[in-house]
Amino acid sequence: MRKSLSILIAATLLASAAVHAQQRANNNGMRYKWVDGKGLPHFSDSLTQDAIKYGYDVVNDQGLVVQHVQRQLSPEERAAAQKQAAQQAAAQRAAQDRARADEQMLAAYPDETSYKASLQQALANMDQQIHTSKLNLRSQEQALTELLGRAAEFEHNKQSLPKFLQDGIAKQRGVVSDLQALLQHQQAQRDQAAQAQAQQLARYRALRAAQNQQP
Repeated sequence: MRKSLSILIAATLLASAAVHAQQRANNNGMRYKWVDGKGLPHFSDSLTQDAIKYGYDVVNDQGLVVQHVQRQLSPEERAAAQKQAAQQAAAQRAAQDRARADEQMLAAYPDETSYKASLQQALANMDQQIHTSKLNLRSQEQALTELLGRAAEFEHNKQSLPKFLQDGIAKQRGVVSDLQALLQHQQAQRDQAAQAQAQQLARYRALRAAQNQQP
């Protein structure tokens, strides 16, 4: 709905420009000049469809261009132009957000020591989570080992393995597998955070250096 409205507004503005140019030319004895798709120039006392199609200049009786009207865009071109405008607006917003974040970072951390301390604290928190996961995994692996030991006793005595023990082993294996995946994920996040922090610290240094060079 919004896209259709934008196209309608663009078309209305283009038509308005054409009408205004036509009225101005008629009132002041002006002519129209445009170049067609083959690069050939054209002049006319009235506004033609080709002039609107290719874009035109309004020329006064002295041969000077007093107004330029852009050519009429196709629906595809309008859509492409709208997409490009949206991308440019998004990039501009991202740049503004980044600038605000940089200002806040510099204000919050007046020196490199304080900034590095905050980064190290973030890694320390992640290390603590990893340590907790390792302890939990070790405990669950021990529980699985005990269940497997009980199963081995049944097999040694040539007894059938009870269903509750089979179910317990299967469940415990699932718990261990989930914890292993969690630990792997946490370690990967920690590695990514360390790499990101190296980049953040380099940016902090560059921003602080630039700030210190300002008069």
